[in-house]
Amino acid sequence: MEYIYAAMLLHKAGQKVEEAAVKRVLDAGGVKANEARIKALVASLEGVDIDKAIETAAVPVAAAVMAAAPASEGKKEAKKEEKKEDDKKTEEAAAAGLGALFG
Repeated sequence: MEYIYAAMLLHKAGQKVEEAAVKRVLDAGGVKANEARIKALVASLEGVDIDKAIETAAVPVAAAVMAAAPASEGKKEAKKEEKKEDDKKTEEAAAAGLGALFG
């Protein structure tokens, strides 16, 4: 992941994603750079519109987050209802136990 982060950092800074630049970023971050991985990264990004790739990747992530938010709220409400039911059952069981004491 650190190789991709280095490429994204260079892109965000307006720098060209080149082998030497990626290596410098990794070295500055304290990462022992693997030349083969750097070459593979730079070769795979050649001809790629990084802004467009980020935009298309961000849309499904944002949609998933938006879809998960209401679902998690529904789970919280369901848990509250379950807790209320459990509390009611506990109270009924306690009342039944007390009833047995008094016949």
